[in-house]
Amino acid sequence: MILDDFFWRAVIAGIGVAMVAGPLGCFVVWRRMSYLGDTMAHSALLGVALGFFLEVNLMLGVFAVALVVALLLFFFQRQKQLANDAVLGTLSHASLAMGVLMISLMVWVRIDLMAYLFGDILAVSLVDLYWIYGGGFLILLTLLLLWRPLLAITFDHELAQAEGVPVVKVELLFMLLIAAVIALSMKIIGILLVTSLLIIPVSAARRFSRTPEQMALGGSLIGMASVGLGLGASLQIDTPSGPSIVIAAVMFFFAANLLPNKK
Repeated sequence: MILDDFFWRAVIAGIGVAMVAGPLGCFVVWRRMSYLGDTMAHSALLGVALGFFLEVNLMLGVFAVALVVALLLFFFQRQKQLANDAVLGTLSHASLAMGVLMISLMVWVRIDLMAYLFGDILAVSLVDLYWIYGGGFLILLTLLLLWRPLLAITFDHELAQAEGVPVVKVELLFMLLIAAVIALSMKIIGILLVTSLLIIPVSAARRFSRTPEQMALGGSLIGMASVGLGLGASLQIDTPSGPSIVIAAVMFFFAANLLPNKK
């Protein structure tokens, strides 16, 4: 069967992640929340360590830790005693350091850090595909239900609140969706690069989009193309899969933004 081949499993998994990352990445770009994505991604290493320690599925460990980080971020944002960048930086570095420390103490477990930091196509299994497409379907369904309220909050927070949009609930669910995407895409793109799949393809699609929906669709399509080109290059010239996907996405970004404007 075609799914028995590691390369095609990685391609199918990457396409599934890109489909979800496109629409969600639009809000990350619109709301200028790339640093939030990095913070949630860095917490994933602690989730990996927790998953090995508790002997549970690593995606569950990553999502659990990202959930805690999201709740902490939400709490500190509501307190308004510290600047957002200070809170994000503290939680980002703390979770990353705790993850490395915890992994170093588990001498009975052999962990390939490079595979988790930068992705590994050999690590994608059929079970991972079930997680990616099952989880991805739930994420897209939730995002579809939140699409209008999220747009309202993104473009005018105060007006959305005045019109009765449940701002607190919507923003918290949005953070949880980011956590879920990070957990799903960890093996494909790697912990340190996962935010790039949320940001770069939609930034490339923004140039040619007239509506939010067009930008979401364009981001997904460019993300899929980046996965295909990146993994193809990785197979041909023996480079790490995660960075190869990112470089492919960057090429689309520059191609889109260096083209002359239509008069």
